[in-house]
Amino acid sequence: MNPDAPLLFFDSGVGGLSVLQPTRELLPTASIIYVADNAGFPYGERSEADIAARIPALLGRVVERFRPRLAVIACNTASTIALDTVRSALELPVVGTVPAIKPASEMSKTRVIGVLGTQATVRQPYVDDLAARFAADCTVIRHGSPELVELAEAKLAGAEVGVDSVHEAARPMFEGERGSEIDVAVLACTHFRLLDEELRAAFPGVALVDGGRGIARRIAWLTREQPWPAEPSPGIALFSGSSPNRSLLSALARYGLEEVRGL
Repeated sequence: MNPDAPLLFFDSGVGGLSVLQPTRELLPTASIIYVADNAGFPYGERSEADIAARIPALLGRVVERFRPRLAVIACNTASTIALDTVRSALELPVVGTVPAIKPASEMSKTRVIGVLGTQATVRQPYVDDLAARFAADCTVIRHGSPELVELAEAKLAGAEVGVDSVHEAARPMFEGERGSEIDVAVLACTHFRLLDEELRAAFPGVALVDGGRGIARRIAWLTREQPWPAEPSPGIALFSGSSPNRSLLSALARYGLEEVRGL
């Protein structure tokens, strides 16, 4: 294994940064390629057939160009729809992102759990399976919120995002039958952890769980015997659509993504 072979992170936008951050903490010198398919954003409102065809084609181009050691689909919607297709198309390990229903069930005292994601993610049979396997004794309340995805993107791009806007976007999950009993909410979209402060202020007393750190540990385990560079290098961010504005460029640099290119 070439020590400079990068880790590849893929998302529809900036949500995957919430997976990149804990990975950098575990593997601080790893070379990073981050792909944002902002030309296809938002995935939560695209058809499943479109997503299943689009992602392997994009990733195939990036893998051929950069020869990563491992790919991470740092997007719940993309993972629940296209993970198996991507794994069959690429000849390298592929780590997906799935809703953290198991740890949420282990934490919940009321046995009422919220699953907050995109509309495409929360309706997937994969989520049904996770709930049946790991939270059979819980009431699992789901809500798809495209507004929260947009708010997370706006926040990273420099816009002021208020607690009231975040509260309004997630409010329906807590207002339905037994919604007031939710004590743990699964952030089933990687974008939502970028709104951590606003969500905690909007729904005090509700624990928020996601899979970011678990994914980072999985990446570290899969690459545990591989060589790494002695020093970190600037990460590369690839955008399939419009170029980031100045505020987003600054945000990307905080995550170590100092070079930005078109895809």
